[in-house]
Amino acid sequence: MDDALRHKLLRILEENPEVNQREISEILGISLGKVNYCLKALMDKGWIKARNFKNSKHKLAYAYFLTPSGIEEKARITVRYLKLKMQEYEEIQKKSRS
Repeated sequence: MDDALRHKLLRILEENPEVNQREISEILGISLGKVNYCLKALMDKGWIKARNFKNSKHKLAYAYFLTPSGIEEKARITVRYLKLKMQEYEEIQKKSRS
């Protein structure tokens, strides 16, 4: 899973812990199977935890919460992304001055 997908997924879960996998699939435009795989990978890394809860339809569902290490990883990804964009900007500036 690349940084962009990891960041989007962590952001979605941080903003809406009770989002279900089907909704994540629709938001990100990826398959339900890939969402499941990615969530499991994030849990294996210790970046998210899943807890059972009863949703509005009184069905058992999961809520996904970022762990402290998940919050740190999201911040690291953001810093890497911003550094990359700054490098791209500087390269464009150099080319436009030439």
